[in-house]
Amino acid sequence: MKIIEKLKAKQESIYGAEPVTIAFLGDSVTQGCFECYLTSPTSLQTVFDYPNAYSTRVREMFNLLYPNAQVNIVNSGISGDNATNGFSRLERDILRFNPDLVVVGFALNDSCSGADGLERYKNSIRSILETLQAKGIECILLTPNMMNTNTSCHLRDELFIRLAKQFAEVQNSGMLTAYVDAEKAIANELGVPVCDVYAKWLQMQEGGVEITELLANKLNHPVRELHYYTAMKLLEVMFS
Repeated sequence: MKIIEKLKAKQESIYGAEPVTIAFLGDSVTQGCFECYLTSPTSLQTVFDYPNAYSTRVREMFNLLYPNAQVNIVNSGISGDNATNGFSRLERDILRFNPDLVVVGFALNDSCSGADGLERYKNSIRSILETLQAKGIECILLTPNMMNTNTSCHLRDELFIRLAKQFAEVQNSGMLTAYVDAEKAIANELGVPVCDVYAKWLQMQEGGVEITELLANKLNHPVRELHYYTAMKLLEVMFS
């Protein structure tokens, strides 16, 4: 990808080449959300841990690989967000920073709208990717992690148990998979590279891994170690 050519140029000429900017558009996982806690019997909040977000890990890896290159990261993930709102804030949160590369990652919250929301999701993802392409900006579609497949024994509060049952239904019914398949089809049609993390989670599940225990909140936020994994998979795509 061209992003690697730009990093190489900056590494070889720190005065003669422009700095590199990578932007991330997505939801709570992109933002760097992990554990959740109750703020009232009917509402919750999440632990924000930006240093452990996969966007930060990408920067750390590039700092290791290209120590002379200035790499700017724009993290525009918002907890609870969806692709439709992501498109509406594209100019404000992404385009005005003139990024060299944008990583787009949604589907978790969107898929909770069920089959009725799938067409809206497809239109939103297409709009995001086509807008970036029209601006001449490289982009990568990042598929999500899996959500919980059961109600963890670690959950005690009624709100968390209710959410766990809801998310498990979305996951186990194949609804999240349908959203992922739809966005991958659009990316392939537009020639946008796909970092298919979701496929790897499915492979782990098939290999006997307990998916729910890989989620920091036992719902939909992967543990910190798997943000490293996502970062490495993104680097693989960038170097391809």
